[in-house]
Amino acid sequence: MGTRRRARTRQAAATAALLSAAVTLSLVAGCTGKSASPDDSRGTSRTPTGSRTTMPSATGVLAVKIDNASAARPHTGLNAADVVYAEQVEGGLSRLMAVYATRLPKQVGPVRSARESDLELLRQFDRPTLAFSGAQGKLMPLIDRAPLVPEPPGRVSGAYVRDSARPAPHNLYLRPDRLLPSAPGAAALTTGFHVGPAPSGGTAKTSFTVRYPAARFAFTWSGSERGWRVAMDGTAARTTDGKQLAPPTVVVQYVKIRASAFHDFLGNNTPYTETVGSGTATVLRDGRAYDVEWKRPKAEDGTTFTTKDGRPVNFAEGQVWVAFAQK
Repeated sequence: MGTRRRARTRQAAATAALLSAAVTLSLVAGCTGKSASPDDSRGTSRTPTGSRTTMPSATGVLAVKIDNASAARPHTGLNAADVVYAEQVEGGLSRLMAVYATRLPKQVGPVRSARESDLELLRQFDRPTLAFSGAQGKLMPLIDRAPLVPEPPGRVSGAYVRDSARPAPHNLYLRPDRLLPSAPGAAALTTGFHVGPAPSGGTAKTSFTVRYPAARFAFTWSGSERGWRVAMDGTAARTTDGKQLAPPTVVVQYVKIRASAFHDFLGNNTPYTETVGSGTATVLRDGRAYDVEWKRPKAEDGTTFTTKDGRPVNFAEGQVWVAFAQK
């Protein structure tokens, strides 16, 4: 009897070890981004730790990674953003990051995955909340260590919803009021931007196009709207409520876009957009284009835009788009 009992004990221990290994392999597979709702091979990467039903005590801006594939348009809530960043991603395509400080829309989206460049870009804000659908498994530890509040799906109850009328993965939407109790206010916009009268000089300009290898943004001045009408890949950019996107100020910031250490599931390299440093930019406002210089000495600094003689360049009141272009 004692021998058989010891054998059964060893068998039970072996079974438990196999089950533990299977669970571990399952979690590792989840970290590679193989999920039921793939996002460029990036799912939520793992079940978020510290899942909760209570609202976090966030006080910084809300930054949301937004899908910009054709199937993701029209966007929701984009017209409420204070700043919209346009960046190049894998395959020469584009993606957006919308930053909210003065007002929060009811929904924002579709939400997609984060990139390494986002961490450097967001350092200029004090403890921002980053809403994103997931990230590559190797990137998640960097996100967890960054000075921000990461909010992928599953961490706050009810923060994300799916739109059954759209195909996945272009149908994930954020409900901002589940992450922030209220808009943090304009003081949270520590971007270094100046608002005020237009600078002198400049060149009359009615349109400007920013091209990526497989995407493009066109900005056309509208005097009646006092803004630059946005077109994406040749189609006018409207939100789901029918409003044409027409920011009063557009910044085309020339930066270094280099290869990163990350790839998508097709093997395409993820570009890294360097936003710390200095360079040139074109500021569009009031139907004119201004050739300016930009500077951001450290990651925690905002980005200043000045004329050749060092005077700050004022932006118009209202939404600002910053399109990062290869210098």
